[in-house]
Amino acid sequence: MRRPALYSSSNRPAKGAGDEGAQAPDETSAEAIPPTPPSRFPRAARLAGYLARHQLYLLWSVVGLLALLLAISFSSPLRHPARKLTQEDINAAVLKTLETTVLPSPGTKAYDTIIPSVVRITGLGKDKDGKEDTEQRSVGTGVVIVDKGIILTNLHVVQNAQIIKVTFADGLESTASITGVQPENDLAVLQAHKIPDDLIAATMRSTADLAPGDQVMAVGYPFGIGPSASQGVISGLKRNFRSPEGKQMMSNLIQFDAAANPGNSGGPLVTMDGEVVGIVTAIFNPNQQRTFVGIGFAVPIENAASAAGMPPF
Repeated sequence: MRRPALYSSSNRPAKGAGDEGAQAPDETSAEAIPPTPPSRFPRAARLAGYLARHQLYLLWSVVGLLALLLAISFSSPLRHPARKLTQEDINAAVLKTLETTVLPSPGTKAYDTIIPSVVRITGLGKDKDGKEDTEQRSVGTGVVIVDKGIILTNLHVVQNAQIIKVTFADGLESTASITGVQPENDLAVLQAHKIPDDLIAATMRSTADLAPGDQVMAVGYPFGIGPSASQGVISGLKRNFRSPEGKQMMSNLIQFDAAANPGNSGGPLVTMDGEVVGIVTAIFNPNQQRTFVGIGFAVPIENAASAAGMPPF
């Protein structure tokens, strides 16, 4: 096919061919490119054109084939078999994780688990006019055992109070009423009149498999300070304890050595899983002083649960 003429970018106006005095075009005037003369060997020319047109397709086909063969060779299981994961590999990975990851201590785990269920209990009186007296008559601890606001504590914490106030872990305060007592085990059951929306009840665990040496934690408000945690071990089981005044004898108690002081009364004694195994009720001091010397007692949770009308484990 004949190629179209190409022209320069000259801006001179062209003169008509019939104009008199027309001058010959200068060096900047465009000229038509003459057509290519026909080949003297038409069949050879056609073959050369055919090969030129298909050379590019042939080249890409060869490249694609080579790429496919290369991919197959790398993915072949016979050429590069995958190494099986051994027990030594697993042990090494676990050891590396333990060496590089800081895990919370068992005590931290126990505290974080039980603390949403621990409450501060304050006993108040009334003045002569029957109005609330802001002076505290007792301070103790309680633990939520049902998420409807049912709380276990010691009877001696609330028995002389005319108004009982509880403070939940999130800071919410509410009055409460005594709904049940078990004097022989110094236990009282409270019902809070107002509770948090997301109140969490503690998990209770049977004491059947407890043994001396098991780690435990006492959580509460010693001397009103708290919440506080102290950690120790089970020192003994089925202990007897007589109150300092000699008015009451308690039996089948858990002896522990986690520090407890006035204000811890009614608080939970928990395992390292944060599960309640007892309610802290007394401390022993040969000098009749209200300070801890290393011997504390807790009522087993089986007795405490029965005070709330809950079935035993």
